[in-house]
Amino acid sequence: VEGGDSARAAIGAGATSQAADGVEPAAGRAVTDVPEQPLGPPVDDLMARAQAIFKPIPDRAPDPEGNPVTPAKVDLGRQLWFDGRLSSSGVISCNSCHNIGMGGVDGVPTSIGHGFQKGPRNAPTVFNSVFNVAQFWDGRAADLMEQAKGPIEAAVEMNARPEEVVATLSSMPGYVEQFERAFPGEAEPLSYDNIARAIEAFEVTLVTPNAPFDDYLRGDGEALDEKERRGLAAFMDRGCIACHSGVNLGGTAYFPFGLVSRPGADLLPEGDKGRFEVTRTATDEYVFRAAPLRNVALTAPYFHTGQVWSLHEAVEVMGTAQLGTELTAGEVDDIVAFLGTLTGDQPRMEYPVLPLRGVDTPPPSGY
Repeated sequence: VEGGDSARAAIGAGATSQAADGVEPAAGRAVTDVPEQPLGPPVDDLMARAQAIFKPIPDRAPDPEGNPVTPAKVDLGRQLWFDGRLSSSGVISCNSCHNIGMGGVDGVPTSIGHGFQKGPRNAPTVFNSVFNVAQFWDGRAADLMEQAKGPIEAAVEMNARPEEVVATLSSMPGYVEQFERAFPGEAEPLSYDNIARAIEAFEVTLVTPNAPFDDYLRGDGEALDEKERRGLAAFMDRGCIACHSGVNLGGTAYFPFGLVSRPGADLLPEGDKGRFEVTRTATDEYVFRAAPLRNVALTAPYFHTGQVWSLHEAVEVMGTAQLGTELTAGEVDDIVAFLGTLTGDQPRMEYPVLPLRGVDTPPPSGY
């Protein structure tokens, strides 16, 4: 819910927010071009405006470039997702910080990693992340394959070395067979890159279609009630769409946090300069990727610091920090009601039975 007076003026001119000047999205293989989906005729001007700005979440995301998504690859990626043996302690998995049963997050301000260390930023949801232009708050990973490697190697997260992970999985006959099925014909099916490719293929399936707002975009005028429609109108009229549009309602560009009014140090600590740490460009100081708002009602706490637990408060903060205005209590209530319509069908899956240790499987090195 970002923008500002300048953003609202820019929207009227068919442009993007001034905050985006000089802040280029990272290049990568992220799936940002969603195939056109049939939309019903709009029932009124509000729906017509919404259809021009947003897109429904599709039932299936397109395959990432260079990584065809197959059932064998997805099944392998699902097992790797839940397997703590990718970490040096043997207990921290991808699901530890991106819980499939909790909106794709862990529900704490910053994740707890190796040795009970706290991570520096709030874990963003993994749901619909395939539609983001890049991964992480600062966009340092160009795609989900690159992102999958980051937590495995980070000392504060899973604290593992690539060669250790490959050796551990290679010692388990069940994994060796599955990598051969998922990557047939390759000289080394079980490689570190293919571990990341399998996890990426699984993450591509974590989309949440059929939210009430998706039904509305497809022409169902009864999908939103009067309060939710008022919230949608305020969301667009107030300028939130400067940063939160498209299929994921965000996640496609970078903006300063505190465009109009800088938040306090609890929400914007001096030591975390955001995208500047990636680009070393002065104009990128305290710039972050606009958070995608799909399923936002499920993903508290909010912002990269994870210090705001109430969605009402998060909307109020965005009003002052990004829009440069104090939203009325009614506007905040309406916008929160609209944001609740962005919750789609949550992924449901059976917890996998993981391959057994082999006779040569090494014990966890970091236990």
